[in-house]
Amino acid sequence: MVSKRLSREAGHRRKFLAVIDETPECERAVHYAAARAKSTNGVLVLVFVIEPGDFQHWLGVEEIMKAEAREAADAALQRVAAKVRESIGIEPELKIRTGKTTDEIHSVIEEDQDIAILVLAAGSANEGPGPLVSSIAGRGAAFPIPVTVIPDALSDEDIDALC
Repeated sequence: MVSKRLSREAGHRRKFLAVIDETPECERAVHYAAARAKSTNGVLVLVFVIEPGDFQHWLGVEEIMKAEAREAADAALQRVAAKVRESIGIEPELKIRTGKTTDEIHSVIEEDQDIAILVLAAGSANEGPGPLVSSIAGRGAAFPIPVTVIPDALSDEDIDALC
């Protein structure tokens, strides 16, 4: 059970959560979430989840690999945040988590009671719409807040017209 959402209470702002990963559809989800945050005087939260690897190395090597993964996650978040600042004109909140993606998304939602909407984008690959979008159809990752799924055919201009 998720804690009560506070985004409509005095002194709070509704937050839109977008997951940053290496998929091409990620950019559409971020663009929509940022545009909606701006048009509703809300906040954009970007989260990058580092999936834990199966490290069978010595501790020193494992620590180096974790540090490199964290640096890559930070670079990806900074790149996306810069694009949001330039194209939408808002400053996003940035979070890096380590763990199973769906578990970490649940944790971020539970920890921040202002997060009211999770924004995902469907992929156009032959394998399907993507693992997170596929997971909302089943019971495995049913998220405790509304999820907006952006179709793969929408351009930035189409998204701007919707927001």
